[in-house]
Parts: sequence; structure tokens; C-alpha cells
Amino acid sequence: MFSKEEAKKLRQDFWIAFGKSFPRKWILYNTKVKGLYFKFYFDKKKAGVALDIEHTDLEKRIELWEKLSSLKTILKNDYITDAIYNDYFVLANQKEISRIYIELEGVSIHNKNTWQETMEFLNTNMQKFETFFTDYEDILVD
Repeated sequence: MFSKEEAKKLRQDFWIAFGKSFPRKWILYNTKVKGLYFKFYFDKKKAGVALDIEHTDLEKRIELWEKLSSLKTILKNDYITDAIYNDYFVLANQKEISRIYIELEGVSIHNKNTWQETMEFLNTNMQKFETFFTDYEDILVD
């Protein structure tokens, strides 16, 4: 069991190590599409890469979801086979979003022995997501 401070330090150490191991500028919040963001996450049970639709206007969120859904076959066949589409996803803060994501189970931010595998997973899959986005950006941008 880790104290809050120890757990915080482990999280910081992981993300610093990830940035040093895979130094590049990720798109993340710079999609040029309002409410559409790329995210990394890693906790005590899993790691993942997500494309989140967090538009505050429900109609806009649905419209963007429909555009991404129309590209589902392409994303799954050509980029990320195991991508999961979830039109209704609730974040820890209870915010409702739509999410396309891929996860790696059986890893823990508290277990440094899983860090390298996790870093490679995050890097590989974010690159695939970004390539997909760049290839089909003209469909997604209003």
C-alpha cells in the first residue's frame, strides 16, 4: 500500500519517464475540433488511450459521434483493431461523454515492472489514433 504522496510520486515518475522515452508533441487537446480530445490514462489496474467527445452541446456531441461512428470500420480495420466505441461513458467526475478507446489490462502504475510494456502500448496506440485522426480530419472538422 502506498501513501498519497508515494502514489503521486509514482504517477509523476511514470509520466516523466514516458515523456523521456517517447519524446514527441502529441495532438491531445489541439485537435482543432471543439470538444474532441485525445487522452492517456494509467491507474492501478489498466492503461489506455482514448478519443473523447466532451462537447457541452449534446447535439454537437451526437453529430461528432455520428461522424466518428461512420469511420468505425476504417478505424478498426486499418488502425486499431480492438478499439471500443462507447457513445455513453461516465467519467470519474460524473461527466457524461462519448469515447473511443483501447485498454491494456493487468498493468499497474504502482508496479514499475509493467511500465515499459505500458509505455510501448500508450505510444503505439496514440500514434495509431493520431494517424487516423490526421487522415480523416477533414471529415471531423466543421
